[in-house]
Amino acid sequence: MPTRRQRRVSELIHRELSKLLMLEARDPRLAGVTITGVTVTPDLLLARIHFAVLGDQMAKKEALVGLERASGFLRSELAGRLRLRAVPELVFMEDRSAEYGRRIDELLEQLREDSISDDGDAT
Repeated sequence: MPTRRQRRVSELIHRELSKLLMLEARDPRLAGVTITGVTVTPDLLLARIHFAVLGDQMAKKEALVGLERASGFLRSELAGRLRLRAVPELVFMEDRSAEYGRRIDELLEQLREDSISDDGDAT
């Protein structure tokens, strides 16, 4: 259970990183990146940044490489914008929740089709 301070720091990092990626990132690999969530460790020294990218698997890999290359720039910019003793180290992780949800929808649709075809055979 995150503390109130962890939640506040996560929200600040989320907001500022989103602005930085929209307005100041020059790398074309970061054009379609959306920050979906930030979790901070209890000691506030590590921030896990969850991101999503539209596109195929190659676009996602390129975005991850771009984010990792830009992490020093992003961290230094955060240091200037946030009032924290130490800016957390940024670790980027692909957010797979959309893919997971899409897979569940596909499975539910298959179940519906199977039950309809089973009902049609019985009559």
